[in-house]
Amino acid sequence: MKVAIAGVGAVGSATALSLVERGGTCREIVLLDRDRPRADGVATDLRYAAPLSPTVDVRSGDYDDLADAAVVVIAAGVNEKAGGATDRSDPKGRLRLLETNARIFADIVPQVVAVVPQAVIMVVTDPPDPLADLTRYLAGHDRVFSTGTLIDSLRFRVQLADRLRVRPRDVQALVVGEHGTSEVLLWSSATVGGIPVTGLLAQDGRSVDDLRREIERDIRYANITIIEGTGASQYGIGAVSARLVEAVLRDERAVLPVAAYSAAHRVTLSLSSVLGAGGVQQMHEPTMTSQEREALDESVHVLREAAERALAVGAA
Repeated sequence: MKVAIAGVGAVGSATALSLVERGGTCREIVLLDRDRPRADGVATDLRYAAPLSPTVDVRSGDYDDLADAAVVVIAAGVNEKAGGATDRSDPKGRLRLLETNARIFADIVPQVVAVVPQAVIMVVTDPPDPLADLTRYLAGHDRVFSTGTLIDSLRFRVQLADRLRVRPRDVQALVVGEHGTSEVLLWSSATVGGIPVTGLLAQDGRSVDDLRREIERDIRYANITIIEGTGASQYGIGAVSARLVEAVLRDERAVLPVAAYSAAHRVTLSLSSVLGAGGVQQMHEPTMTSQEREALDESVHVLREAAERALAVGAA
């Protein structure tokens, strides 16, 4: 199967590398970028690594080369550092990039759909959720989802595992809502081996409330911490993107916190989503406390306003 990546900056390149390294996920990867020499260079570099994995062809191309692609990953646009979205005190967070990237999507999406109307489109560019709403409108179909809060949920698991001194894979913890500052960490359902994490954290002798605030801060602003050190948050989201492509191509029906349009909430957001052929097939709301429910309602409000802004810009 063929996968296309539109935008091979830091995130797009990391996604392509992760797809090559996963091996067997797809047979062909086509890289597009408005800077064609960059796409050529990334494709050439990756081709030299491809023999270490099961057979996969990596090449650069243009929109016409998307023909027959099963999944198109859109990672094009201004990133947080270039777009001035690295201020921890700014409540907008990634949403500061919305108008700029909505204009970019308004150019890209129609060209993608004109060549591969049947493809599933995965939005990675920040802010991914309102841009997925715009993509859904421009594409004219529902085979659109964003990476959502999967990366945030993984960060939640890692942060808890560090403090509890266990493996992250043994921690079950979920983040829902916006991939952004209004995201909701579901502490009430976070467990290790069926044991609530709040009880385990209390055994450490520190205030659980203090630990919760510390962990939430580390997760909400993890991207900024990474950017301050490397200039771009790329490897984690690249691995996440490749994993999601795999779930679609293999029709896994994997339950993951990715974002798709919810008719109940009238906006794209992350819940417990069933991901397989065609994208998100079902969405379910996890059990929440009343406080978590209120926080999710606020996140929905933020996302609806953002989606309206995206559509106003992208549909102009």
